[in-house]
Amino acid sequence: MYKIMMRILISFFLALLLPSLIFSDPDSPVFNVLDYGAVGNGYNDSTSAFNLTWAAACTSSSSSPTMYVPSDNTFLLHPLMLRGPCLSPDITIVINGTIIPPYRGWRWRWIDTHCIKWICIKNVNGLSVRGSGRIIYGEPPEWWEVQDRMRPTSLMPLPKIIATQVFEIAHSKNISLSGLKFMDSHNTSVHLNNVTSARIFNITIAESSYNADGIHVSGSKDVTIDHCRIATVGDCISIVDGSFNLKISNIVCGTGGGISVGKLGSTGNIENIVVSDVVFINTRNGAQIKTMGKVSKGHVRNINFERILLQDSRNRISINQFYCGYERCSEHKSDVQVSDITFREIFGTCKGESAVQLVCRTSLHSRI
Repeated sequence: MYKIMMRILISFFLALLLPSLIFSDPDSPVFNVLDYGAVGNGYNDSTSAFNLTWAAACTSSSSSPTMYVPSDNTFLLHPLMLRGPCLSPDITIVINGTIIPPYRGWRWRWIDTHCIKWICIKNVNGLSVRGSGRIIYGEPPEWWEVQDRMRPTSLMPLPKIIATQVFEIAHSKNISLSGLKFMDSHNTSVHLNNVTSARIFNITIAESSYNADGIHVSGSKDVTIDHCRIATVGDCISIVDGSFNLKISNIVCGTGGGISVGKLGSTGNIENIVVSDVVFINTRNGAQIKTMGKVSKGHVRNINFERILLQDSRNRISINQFYCGYERCSEHKSDVQVSDITFREIFGTCKGESAVQLVCRTSLHSRI
C-alpha cells in the first residue's frame, strides 16, 4: 500500500512539474497570448495582444520560440498581420484555442485602405503553424443569439466581412501548417502566396455555403499537401500562376469543384504537379485543368493525376481552355499551352452526361 501511494504521489508531482519543465527551456521559450493581454471570452478584442505576443516571439534570440494560443479560449481578432523576418531561424505558432472575427454589427479595423486578408503571416522563414484549434471565419448561430441580446435593437446591420483570404502565408520559406480546422469560410480558407518549401498536412476545412476555395496556391514551389479533409463549394485545392513542383496526396474532397490546376489570365506558368490518392465525393469536377479564355500566355505542363476515386461527381476529368469564371471573355483567345497531361487509374461514378470534358484549342497543339 505504501509503494502504491508513493507512486501516485510521484505521478501527481511529475504531472505538475512537467509543464514547467517544458516551458522553462531557455532555447524554446513560450509566449502565451494571455500574458500579453488577450482575453479569451470571444467578445473582447485580442488583436493588439496577438501583435504584442508575436513581436516578443519574433524578436526572441532563442533558437525556437513559440507563440501560444491556449485551448478552452475563444479569441476575437480584427485583421491581423504578423510580419517577419524574425531573429530565430525556426519559430512556431501553436493554436489550440478558437479564433473568430468580429461579430455582426462591429466594424472591421482595416490594416490599410482595403482589407483582403483576415490573418496574414508574411516574410517569416522556418515557420511552423500547428495545433488542435479552430479558425472560424463566419459567425456560428449560437454566437449570433448572444450578440443579438447584447446589442441595441436600433443598430443597423453592417456589411458582411469581405476578406478574400482567411489565412495567408506569404513570401516565406520552409513552412509547415498542420492540425487546424477551418470552418465557415466565406472565401479562400488557406492561401500560400509566393512560398518556397512548404507542407500542409492533417488540416480540415469544413463545408461552407459560400463559393470559397479550400487551399489556394499561387506563385509557390516545392509544396506538399497531404492527409487533408476539405469540404467546400469552390475548389478543394486550386493551383494558379507561377507554381512549380507540387505534390498533393491522400485528400478527401467533398461537394466542391475538385482539384483545379489553372490560370487567372496572367503570363505565369504552372508545371510539375502530381495529384494522387484522392477521393472526390459529390463534386462538380474531379481532376480539372482550366485556363482563362481571354488574352493570356504561358504554359501548363507535366501535370499528373493518378489513383483517383470519384463518387457521384459531375465531371471526372475536365480540361477547359476557355474558362472565364465570372468574366465575359469568351470572345478572346487563350495562348496558354497545355501539354504533357496524364490521367491514370481514375475510378468511380459520374452523374453528369459525360465523364470526360475536353474543351481545347486545336491550334495550340496541346499534348494530352
